[in-house]
Amino acid sequence: MDRVTFQNYRCFREKQSARLAPLTFLVGENSTGKTSFMALLRALWQVAFQERIPDFRQPPYDLGSFEDVVHYRGANNKRLDSFEAGFKYLRSGVSYQATFHDHRGYPFPSMRNFSHQEAWVEINDMENGKSLVYFGVGQEKYESITEHYPSLSGNGKLFPLDIALDDVRMEIKREAYDKPGKTEPAVLSVKEEAIEKLWKGLSRFSPYGLSAVEEVFREVPHTPFASAPIRFRPRRTYDPSRPAQDPEGEYIPDYLASMSRNTPEQWERLKSDLEDFGRDSGLFDEIAVLSFGKTAGSPFQVQIRKFGKRLKGPKRNLIDVGYGVSQALPILTELLREDSPRMFLLQQPEVHLHPRAQAALGSLFCNLAASGKQIIVETHSDYILDRARMDVRDGKTGLKPDDISILYFERDELDVNIHSIRMDEDGNFWDAPPGYRRFFSDETRRYIGL
Repeated sequence: MDRVTFQNYRCFREKQSARLAPLTFLVGENSTGKTSFMALLRALWQVAFQERIPDFRQPPYDLGSFEDVVHYRGANNKRLDSFEAGFKYLRSGVSYQATFHDHRGYPFPSMRNFSHQEAWVEINDMENGKSLVYFGVGQEKYESITEHYPSLSGNGKLFPLDIALDDVRMEIKREAYDKPGKTEPAVLSVKEEAIEKLWKGLSRFSPYGLSAVEEVFREVPHTPFASAPIRFRPRRTYDPSRPAQDPEGEYIPDYLASMSRNTPEQWERLKSDLEDFGRDSGLFDEIAVLSFGKTAGSPFQVQIRKFGKRLKGPKRNLIDVGYGVSQALPILTELLREDSPRMFLLQQPEVHLHPRAQAALGSLFCNLAASGKQIIVETHSDYILDRARMDVRDGKTGLKPDDISILYFERDELDVNIHSIRMDEDGNFWDAPPGYRRFFSDETRRYIGL
């Protein structure tokens, strides 16, 4: 995603447009909508790529029912009946827009619009048990109707885009061959050109470089990983269980133990990457899994070791070292595992970390963004931002200033506005609003007695 737009969503009353980059930082005071913003990104992914009704209550976000998600303007004590959201892939020229209405208490994407250049297709799923498919070029609008309506059947699936496009194609063929003379050849030519533009444009629309519409919208391998702001509490000993991914990282010890037993080569690569970060951040020098038996069901411990200048220290249980290690380990594992997703939504990864470790996270984010990941980080850490600024300035990773976006969330009465702040080649910020950094300036003035 390169740019996200939305209106009448949560605390955002006016239409907002936010630039996303390979590495995007969300900054601002508490309760200014940063978590809501990340929840919307995941919901748009679910609707567009997985073609299913989004879950605004899926952990780590719980935004409530439709009336909790739609913006409350306060006029006559009423809420709005819909909100809009969408995104663009600027490089491919593809745009996506959805309108959400209340259906049995949850936000339902009643209208979805996909466009490529001037050609577009719109799927309307709120018309008396039918899915209406509209398509056209520019302001010219054509219609195709299908009786199939899986959206509200209880399985959570939406009417598929590729079926909608095929439906339009078949309708055009019927007009051309089954009803000769009923439609002017010039109009048929425009329709055929429009649907072919859409098919070719959308078939190239994929964050994974896939080539077919069916693959793009039915087989996207991973939902974005969304982390919780507080991660798991370590235990002294673990009993193996089936690893099931969760935002808090409760499953991470089981995942590491399973890798060490079943895929030792992958484990050694992940272990090496974790230890590289551990040394850079000062958190640890070595990580290991100690099994208390030879079977897959044997209990185990996760152990950490710090080295001195001349001697290696003893291996210690994860629960006996600083709390920052257990808070960082789930995020590090998700970022560095070989089958990690394309997009990450991270909340306050700096929790319980020393400034040195926070700065190391900034460098890790830059390295991963340069490798093709898209990372959105909600943070209150100047150390993470400053390290990213210096890494860009010094050319450490190959990231350019445009590869980083800083989104500043600023409260305006009961609403919130998002400001997109850019970075220059020297790591300086541009286009920052007056309120950005005001608190820190005021604190500095007070400190020096002004």
